[in-house]
Amino acid sequence: MEADRPAPLRVDAETAIILREAYHKIESLYRGDHYGLYDYVRAVAGKIATVDSFYVGFLHGTNRVRYPYGYDSGRYDDPATHIFGPNGQTAWLLKQRQTYRFAYDNGAVLHAGIPTGDLSRESEDAVTVPIFRPAKDGRDQLFGMLSMHSYTPNSYDDNAVRAFEWLCAVVERVLTREDEDKDALRRLPAGDESPNLLTSDHVMEYIGHRVAALREIAIEAMDEPDVADSPVAGHLRRLIRATEEMQSELMEMMLATDQAPELRFATLTKAQQGVAVLLADGLDNDQLAAELGISLNTVKTHLSAILRKYGMANRAQVADDVRKYLAR
Repeated sequence: MEADRPAPLRVDAETAIILREAYHKIESLYRGDHYGLYDYVRAVAGKIATVDSFYVGFLHGTNRVRYPYGYDSGRYDDPATHIFGPNGQTAWLLKQRQTYRFAYDNGAVLHAGIPTGDLSRESEDAVTVPIFRPAKDGRDQLFGMLSMHSYTPNSYDDNAVRAFEWLCAVVERVLTREDEDKDALRRLPAGDESPNLLTSDHVMEYIGHRVAALREIAIEAMDEPDVADSPVAGHLRRLIRATEEMQSELMEMMLATDQAPELRFATLTKAQQGVAVLLADGLDNDQLAAELGISLNTVKTHLSAILRKYGMANRAQVADDVRKYLAR
């Protein structure tokens, strides 16, 4: 029905052309490539208005924001983690659940938080768009933000803000679909496989492979004509040495981690491991039975065996220990 169609986005014709092209490129090129996605969205935003500083942030825990991507004054900004307080931009987004604009308060909320980008300059205009994901209780969960800043006043008119919000909605859909795909895979019977969860082992393996790739690039550069006798060769040798040291240190860091939670988890049967993982998610006995499709008596039997094997007094202690294992 005509009434069910969404209202057209109120942007000018030039902006609409830019956004339409961006949509097709994001859909075809950047699913699964988060760095490429953020980098491209920043470039698209820069076609619409002046974007001197751009960052992507995600909420983590109760009071932290992690920024995996940032760009300021034409240069990549190192990823960072900040604890947010009650007066800054993140707290405002959590309360208001809408786009923040510098014009709302002349930047008071923005400047009350931890500064980003070039610390010697203050943003003179900014737009920060919240990122939501669907929640089971029906109220979407705010879990991140895209933020555009300019060192020039009055850079972002309504046209730019609507375009930024539209871009953020596309990013939101990409990230949400990835989560939905992962949930679909988790619902498959695990068989003899371990729980499909991200652990510190996975993170270390990933970092190790990426460092190895950097080392190979440096080695290949050393083989280029005339490089071996140039001043660049010394920098490349230092880079190769640094990557070798980092790979070795990563492996020893893994050896230094606490193995007790892993060893305790390994004593459980596959069925008991399934109960333990859900226990770490905070499920009660009735929820465990429903999730696993087993009787309440079977759940109690598994819990008794888990407590005995762990040598712990209550399920809360077991859940905390399992979380430590899963976070490895």
